Amino acid sequence: MNDTPRPEILDLSEPERLASRRDYLERLTNAQTIEELWRLHCDKMAGYGFDRLIYGFTRYRTATSLGDPEDFVILTNHTEAYTEGFLGKGLYFHAPMVRWALEHEGACSWGILEDMIASGTLTGSERKVIEFNRQHDVLTGYSISFKSISPRTKGAIALTARSGLSQAEVDGVWQQHGRDIVVMNNVAHLKILTLPYAGPARGLTKRQREALQWVGDGKTTADIALLMGLTSATVEKHLRLAREALNVETTAQAVLKAAFLNQMFVLEA
Repeated sequence: MNDTPRPEILDLSEPERLASRRDYLERLTNAQTIEELWRLHCDKMAGYGFDRLIYGFTRYRTATSLGDPEDFVILTNHTEAYTEGFLGKGLYFHAPMVRWALEHEGACSWGILEDMIASGTLTGSERKVIEFNRQHDVLTGYSISFKSISPRTKGAIALTARSGLSQAEVDGVWQQHGRDIVVMNNVAHLKILTLPYAGPARGLTKRQREALQWVGDGKTTADIALLMGLTSATVEKHLRLAREALNVETTAQAVLKAAFLNQMFVLEA
């Protein structure tokens, strides 16, 4: 007899599930911060049995790189110990399901890992990632690779199933609710792209953001000084600090990156 608790969503009637999805989508699309969205999304996915998530997105992908990790949008509710190893020590770069996400779009069961292991085609680095995941009880789940909006972008989310759920049980949940789960993750992904994200060291002060916004409007340093009631030297200081915060060389690059990170023309809370 299997005593593993069933995902909560399976205990709801169809009308209750429909109402729950509508409530979730309404709250998600009205979320004003990534933090608010992420709490909501983690709670929703936990109802389907996926209690640990990692979302990642890059706008700086090339043929040989995913870009500077500090420029990634990374959201997770995994433990600090797991996050430090998987993300902080760069294990993600050798993760078989990350490789799958980079090469495909759509959803994939982690059941294919057994096929990968059986085929003997995994590299030593990939096997180390699988062993690391086993040590942290990251055993069963699904990955969703989102459609890219340009050759430079890529986003994906890994949904780790609750401890004790077998991959067969997870596949059963997916067979019944997979389309709903994909749609909800697609909406969450698209909403994330509209919200400000500073990352670990990319936040701008109000003055830095204001100066960049005036540059984006085509104003000169002298114009900006007059508009902000500052000296030209102080405006230059704000622009220099903005370039440093965003890790770029030119002010034009700073305007572009700030726009990518939705830190331009931000409504104050």
